[in-house]
Amino acid sequence: MTTYRHHDRETCHHCIRNRSASTDLHDRPSWVQDAVFYQIFPDRFARSERVRKPINLEAWDAPPTYHGYKGGDLLGVVEHLDWLTELGVNAIYFNPIFRSASNHRYHTHDYYRVDPILGTDADFDELIAACHERGIRVILDGVFNHSSRGFFRFHDVLENGEQSPYLGWFHISGFPLNPYDMDEPANYDAWWGMRALPTFNTDNAEARDYLMRVGEYWAARGIDGWRLDVPEEIQTPGFWEEFRERTRAVNPDLYIVGEIWADAGGYINDGNRFDGTMNYPFTTATIAFTVGDRLDQSTMMDNPYYNVAPATDAGGYRDRIQRLLDQYAEPAALANLNLLDSHDTARMLTIASGDEDSVVLALALLLTFPGAPSIYYGTEIGLEGGKDPDCRRSFPWDHEDHWNRRLLQATKDLIALRHSYPALRSSDYRIVWPPDDGDGSMSYAVERSAGDEHLLVVVNAGRERETLSLTCCGGADLLWGDGELTDGTNQTSISMAPRSAAIWKLRNEVAE
Repeated sequence: MTTYRHHDRETCHHCIRNRSASTDLHDRPSWVQDAVFYQIFPDRFARSERVRKPINLEAWDAPPTYHGYKGGDLLGVVEHLDWLTELGVNAIYFNPIFRSASNHRYHTHDYYRVDPILGTDADFDELIAACHERGIRVILDGVFNHSSRGFFRFHDVLENGEQSPYLGWFHISGFPLNPYDMDEPANYDAWWGMRALPTFNTDNAEARDYLMRVGEYWAARGIDGWRLDVPEEIQTPGFWEEFRERTRAVNPDLYIVGEIWADAGGYINDGNRFDGTMNYPFTTATIAFTVGDRLDQSTMMDNPYYNVAPATDAGGYRDRIQRLLDQYAEPAALANLNLLDSHDTARMLTIASGDEDSVVLALALLLTFPGAPSIYYGTEIGLEGGKDPDCRRSFPWDHEDHWNRRLLQATKDLIALRHSYPALRSSDYRIVWPPDDGDGSMSYAVERSAGDEHLLVVVNAGRERETLSLTCCGGADLLWGDGELTDGTNQTSISMAPRSAAIWKLRNEVAE
């Protein structure tokens, strides 16, 4: 792997390779639709004895706090790559890894350095090399809307006031600045008014170019993509278009995904900014259907785009998913990052009040949906957790007796099926049940196709057995789950037990 450690880190874009003339800037990287992501919160996944640590760390098994560190690191991830490989993961999304004064590291101090608790530049190189050797892609979290009070340029403004050469990098409204005194006006713009997070003035040419060079630098260091934090909040015309052009000049296969909770069509359909979005509308629709009235209300957030309630039947789920499919162009839909939970939400099993069936049904829908599925670390073993910071618990490596083996097996089986059948990774997703007049049913069925390959996915989220009648199929082979499929002369009858899911390989497609 090529590194640029001996060059000026902030000008290394002069050393990078040029984008191939045959690569269209708007092309989405083809590897994404075949990827299964695993989201890692670095402080909480695993820690290695090879990484030196400060003394004042929280116990690994203690409940997480807002400000405490557990000491997870990059080499800990390297030492657990067998786990990811056995799970079937071939891509990792890391929450921020850059030097910061927060355990989540969204308060960036230095965009060019790995946080020392996570390791060194050499540890990062070892991580990239080890992942790539196994065919695992790596994407990093880019926090470019705001920095932190400890970011050098902002600190210079704190020290030197109006004489600071970096004054124009931020939105300053007066002096003195008050980064800590809550009784005085801050006198600078901060993300959601949080004084710890001064927002960049991305209209400033120097600040803008600095952020572009950060993107180029890590692309040159070997990453495979950027997940962009709150990108909608950067409104500077052309900012994200330039970011795409410059970073993909370094790596034409670079994946760029934005954290946009609402409709992201304006950002991803034309392909000139982001390849895809974190698909929270899929998340909320799927939870509303599979969890239903088992929802733990204490896990809900004050976020208008996290509209999990009310519970929905299969007709309601069909309508929400169809709207979602209609709002994105096919290439964008195949590049979306689909998820059930994340560092920003409660964990899936806790959301479902501990109901395992809800998680299995949701996994079946996630891992058969177009785009790239993302598993939040620990969800595969039933790791629980409420709202932040509880959703960021440490992975319990030393407590295998507490792992949920049913969820682990379901996750492995469904990932393996996704890898084995191109139909589950295609854009051909046709809802075949319930019919438009079938509201009230709790069974949802979709045909997934690729060429002559046709798969049928059926989920009954209800409390009663249900029977579906479809015009197909000339026979079918059950690949996963529980269900009975009986072919008649003109109709195929499918009987689904309560709270069950099944996937069949069809010999013929479902008739329109």
